[in-house]
Amino acid sequence: MRHLNCAACVGFLASCIGPASGQPETLAWGNINGIRVDGHLFELNSSLCAVAPDGKIFQTGRERQTNSYSRNGDVETVTVQTSGKGWSLNGRETVEDLGDGGAVMDVWFDSPKEGTYWCLDLPQYSGALAAGANASHLRLTRGSSAVSILFGEPAQVKGGGDSPIMIAVARRNRFIVGVTGEIDHNPIAIAIDAAHPGQLFDGMGGNFRLQNAKADPGIIDYNLKNLRVAWGRVEMPWRNWQPDEHSDPLAAARAGTLDPRVAQAMEMARRLAEKGMPVIVSAWFAPQWAILPDRPEGARGNPLNPAKTDQIKKSIADYLVWLKEKFGVEAAMFTFNESDLGIDVRQTAQEHADMIKTFGPYFASRGLATKLALGDTSDATPVDFIQPALHDPEAAKYIAAVDFHSWRGCTDEILAQRYAAARQLNVPLIVAEGSTDAAAYKYPQIFAEQQFALYEINLYLRILARAQPRSILQWQLTSDYSLLAGGGAFGDNGPIRPTRRFWNFKQLASTPERSFALPVASNGANLTCAAFGDIAGGIYTVHIVNNGASRQATLTGFPANVKELRMWVTDSTRGMEEGARIPVTGGKADVKLDATSYTTVISVP
Repeated sequence: MRHLNCAACVGFLASCIGPASGQPETLAWGNINGIRVDGHLFELNSSLCAVAPDGKIFQTGRERQTNSYSRNGDVETVTVQTSGKGWSLNGRETVEDLGDGGAVMDVWFDSPKEGTYWCLDLPQYSGALAAGANASHLRLTRGSSAVSILFGEPAQVKGGGDSPIMIAVARRNRFIVGVTGEIDHNPIAIAIDAAHPGQLFDGMGGNFRLQNAKADPGIIDYNLKNLRVAWGRVEMPWRNWQPDEHSDPLAAARAGTLDPRVAQAMEMARRLAEKGMPVIVSAWFAPQWAILPDRPEGARGNPLNPAKTDQIKKSIADYLVWLKEKFGVEAAMFTFNESDLGIDVRQTAQEHADMIKTFGPYFASRGLATKLALGDTSDATPVDFIQPALHDPEAAKYIAAVDFHSWRGCTDEILAQRYAAARQLNVPLIVAEGSTDAAAYKYPQIFAEQQFALYEINLYLRILARAQPRSILQWQLTSDYSLLAGGGAFGDNGPIRPTRRFWNFKQLASTPERSFALPVASNGANLTCAAFGDIAGGIYTVHIVNNGASRQATLTGFPANVKELRMWVTDSTRGMEEGARIPVTGGKADVKLDATSYTTVISVP
């Protein structure tokens, strides 16, 4: 372990600070996870806070407020706006990297002048110094680690322990933050269990919901040319297919009349099917005739009109029949997108179950092999939403997969429940929308940040290791939430070029076909791993995200016939760069893991 000096602490003099390196880890809503030094993250867990008249504390967080994010060189800027009964939080925060463990945070609030704070959640730290009505600095310690904060203006400090440390900001204050401590370079051990393969992993997939006629084509072309994509998901533009309840859209299509948006969506499905992908068809917006107008206050979406069930199932089946008849695509499954949340059809759990056992046999009666996805929920957490169908034998007959989206993360317990649901039905688990921040399209500069890419690939490996899905479908492989820069994505009209997120996806998508999930264990902190084995081909893959400083890893558990590994690394400067081959002796190999890097090793057959 290396012990840091105190160059970025106590004095906080710019002349003592090393070159800027983008070390503060700032989230798009203004929270700061911490400051990285040599890849090691020293925690801050900061947020912008407001105290309501009833004493409740609001803290900024993902999708809790309206916010924007931008970067200009070494300075990141976040604005936030939100309010509640008797309080508001409207402000701006800038974060500037000083290098070598130091950063400057400027916090402004427009209103109110009281009740607004810069907060830190550090329950394991202690020893706040100079706290009180006129504090000028704060020092917190945990073992050998310390966080030192110098205030631009004296401020009241309260809280601590299990409560947030709250530093009052009446209008504006500047905080110069320094971190010190030991950096963990300890070697780690990673063990795979090649003797107990789990579920099949087809590979990474993608969403292809067409929304930008100018930018989508070039970006889709680039992705399909340069990535192995195993599954695809497309939109059913239902409103365009049958806007009038009394029309016959299938007859119109057979007569040569097809709405252009419908034709484009179907052509997209055909293109994916031609590449051998199973295709999921999902509907977002329903035509007005198919829904009820009632929408309770605060609710999203509209429920389907139960009096129109026969017309609804026929309309959707007609679409799937024409997709098969004209475009040669038999959809693997159909879903209403995020109906648990109402984006944009809203269902109860029982309505979801009833829909499955109503649509399923009707699709079959129309000669379709298409079944239904169980869930397609906005997150992994709404496990209750799938329970009625999960325990209904009639619904179970027509379930093709258990399906969730990964937007707001998930605990290991929730992932285990999703895995168990798929195993109960003996169907695949699918993550039909993969990424980490559903609101990121509002502040797309965040896509270029190292921490966004690192958190996304961490999430994917954790899901793969604990839930063993058949595929994770990136949202999206179009210009929307794009893995690429340029080509018109987010207003960047420069040439199409890969980002770190693209290389992360490509590296994970390069897992060999016919690979099964393998158990994997590690004794190291700040590490995420997933392992796979193509048992028939004798090819074994281990994916490793190192979330800390560089360290040495010993990999064990490879079968005796494995003699050599190929290695690829993606980080802030490399995109799936291949390194020297690694010898394997007695099932064991030594691999160097660079700081905040994503490393993949694949055995040479």
